[in-house]
Amino acid sequence: MVDQATKLREMVEERDTVVPNARVIAVTSGKGGVGKTTMSVNLALEMASRGNRVVVFDADFGLANVEVMLGIRPTYNLLDLIHNNRSMTEIITEGPSGIGFISGGSGVSELASLDNASIKLLISELAKLDKMYDVVIIDTGAGITDSVMEFVMMSPEVLLVVTPEPTSITDSYSLLKVLRRKEGFTPNTKNIRVVANRVENVEEGLDIFEKINTVSSKFLETNLEYLGPVLLDKNASMSVIEQKPMVSAYPDSAASKSIKALAAKLLNEETVETGKHMGLARVFIDFFKSKKRIG
Repeated sequence: MVDQATKLREMVEERDTVVPNARVIAVTSGKGGVGKTTMSVNLALEMASRGNRVVVFDADFGLANVEVMLGIRPTYNLLDLIHNNRSMTEIITEGPSGIGFISGGSGVSELASLDNASIKLLISELAKLDKMYDVVIIDTGAGITDSVMEFVMMSPEVLLVVTPEPTSITDSYSLLKVLRRKEGFTPNTKNIRVVANRVENVEEGLDIFEKINTVSSKFLETNLEYLGPVLLDKNASMSVIEQKPMVSAYPDSAASKSIKALAAKLLNEETVETGKHMGLARVFIDFFKSKKRIG
């Protein structure tokens, strides 16, 4: 029987002749409890079902929500790669439907203080990841903490998950305001798409987007895109309790159909700019450059 590490090494070799540029998408939110991790995991599964190789990077440090949702416990995390001589293939845990899963460990704060040798090792291993997968989904923490904002800044594509709660809408605007004030942020180089989660109908979702986009474009000079709604569905809560991804456990539910529509829209080649496929290694190189850790 072929073990997981062997399978992952074969994925690297198989794609050696392909330009190794994975698509990187950060999924974030202004506050907790809005379904951000549910969105990350189910989008990953739906993209995988459409023939894409997808890995979820859990950057929601300390909470391990992706682990709980998938019902799996990784043996190693990103910091084991940096400090304990583990390879990229060793720190990837295989999830359902063949998606990969990486636990981020203790946080981006430690990444900022790495020495040059560790930075070189990390970039080299991330380049392998870009060969193995088509899409990297980063599940960030919630809110406007430094670690969340670093990953939002680093990612060329951002999905902002918002619910009808007034606090979710105002906190999402706060996140955008902090992002706009970040040095190096340029609105025209980043795709920020809004997902209206747990809405009663299509009209409510559009109303939420228009509220956020109106104030964002007026006061922050940042135009957002609307990816679409995910309808309110009791099966979403049931899937979390059962530790089974919704699109697998309840494929015909209203929320699952909504997720499938979002994934189809994201994967529509006509809407994807080639320049957005920069790879996770390049994302981290830009991060270290912003910290003046590499030239």
